[in-house]
Amino acid sequence: MCRYAFGTDAARFSAHEKRELVGVDEFVTAPLPVRREYPPVSEAHVSMGLLQADLTLALVFCVVSVAPFSLARVVCARDVGDPIRLRWEEGDVSGFTSIHSANGEHVIGFVEYTQTRQGDLLSMARVSHFTDGSSDEDRAEAFADETLRAVSGRSIIRDTNGHEIVDLTIDVANGRITGVTDIDGDHQNYDQRVDLPPATYWGPLLFFVLKNFDENAEDGRVVFRTVAPTPKPRVFDLEIVRKQKVQITRPGGRLDTVSFGLQPTFSWLIDPLIRMFVPDTTFFVAPTSPPSLARFAGPRNYSGQEVQIE
Repeated sequence: MCRYAFGTDAARFSAHEKRELVGVDEFVTAPLPVRREYPPVSEAHVSMGLLQADLTLALVFCVVSVAPFSLARVVCARDVGDPIRLRWEEGDVSGFTSIHSANGEHVIGFVEYTQTRQGDLLSMARVSHFTDGSSDEDRAEAFADETLRAVSGRSIIRDTNGHEIVDLTIDVANGRITGVTDIDGDHQNYDQRVDLPPATYWGPLLFFVLKNFDENAEDGRVVFRTVAPTPKPRVFDLEIVRKQKVQITRPGGRLDTVSFGLQPTFSWLIDPLIRMFVPDTTFFVAPTSPPSLARFAGPRNYSGQEVQIE
């Protein structure tokens, strides 16, 4: 894909470049193709810890419409729609992990994760059960050979009575999102035609982006498309960004990790403003082989409830 360099860069355009760019009405961003070698990230159970962090970030989509842009120059980089390359083999996995309060002091639920493989087709289900009776469920299917190509999935959020307040079906192959929201008596049906490239990742699929970060990172980040309920379905771009080395304390000792942030991205001009409203979502990854999640800290879903997993 191409990103656009703004501001004073426009002064350096040739007349031909200006003629080519006038009238462009959609701007997208992607990082410059600078490769750095860092430890890769994650093991299958990491997916359990990702929870619904991708969904919460959709909140900011509501406050962003169209920002005015100056004349731009195109710089080629990785296409946000290109499926990520896979370094690690995937197979059948299942397991459970506890969900803690934001300060880590109380257990408030558990995550159940299952993953099966038939040929090149991976099927994943991740259900987060909470002590108040609510739950978040994400399902996904994707082809996994040399790359990861999303096929379809479903996202369900249930309230404390077990009532489904959000139920969305994602059809990547046909570019379609269908489903319902039913919150406080406000019932809405959705049937949307949207642009969903093979690199559309949500729920448990985010784990694979994190796990194969080094195979796909450009300038320390990986950009991809996502679908998230806010509670209505939203389609936008997310990026996982390598931050810094962090030593965290676990029972029995200290652990060296690398932190990664998850955040929405629209353009360099409005991203800083958007991120003022987005809750922090951070993964602390130990450089094992394959890498493993040492700690997750961030929101559960669009409601913004902070949770921690170790």
